Amino acid sequence: MSRPDCLFCRLVAEGEHVHKTDGFVAIRDIDPKAPVHLLVLPERHVDTFREVATFSGDEARRMLQFVAETAREAGLEDYRVVVNVGAGAGQTVFHLHWHVLGGGLGGFE
Repeated sequence: MSRPDCLFCRLVAEGEHVHKTDGFVAIRDIDPKAPVHLLVLPERHVDTFREVATFSGDEARRMLQFVAETAREAGLEDYRVVVNVGAGAGQTVFHLHWHVLGGGLGGFE
């Protein structure tokens, strides 16, 4: 279920996807912290990783596989996967998303 007030729900529906599969999309981060900085988003709105249990086991497995496939499709062999959980940890958009960072991490270490 998407929410009309959610930026990432809108990007799931209308954004420029660099990778897509049933239930998940990947987009470029608009403020990259590494040479390659992608965001993996579930199509349905889930506020934060704290709610990951709302995904079925199969859906959670497919989401993690999609994160790995997104990195591979971007040509990354070595990369970092980050999920910020809550405002205190740096989450600024409350739609679950995974950061895939690679190509030299620069100041993100």
